[in-house]
Amino acid sequence: MPTILLISGWRLFFFSNEGNEPAHIHCRKGERECKYWLDRENFDLEEAYAFNLSPRDRREIKKIIFEHFEYIEQEWDAFERRRRQ
Repeated sequence: MPTILLISGWRLFFFSNEGNEPAHIHCRKGERECKYWLDRENFDLEEAYAFNLSPRDRREIKKIIFEHFEYIEQEWDAFERRRRQ
């Protein structure tokens, strides 16, 4: 589970054994956890799941993801290349 960012207590990471899912990011902060699909063509997100997130938490993590969207995409691509080797 490579961690790619640690920001404001949020850990953003990938799982290494999720098959052929499209680009997405897992996020965890304490007992809060979520997963967002990355809509790379439209620079958008779709919530795949959320556990224990308040509306404020959702706004905070979405803001973090959007601020680092390109970096997350680059890390996803590198992660996928390594995983397929």
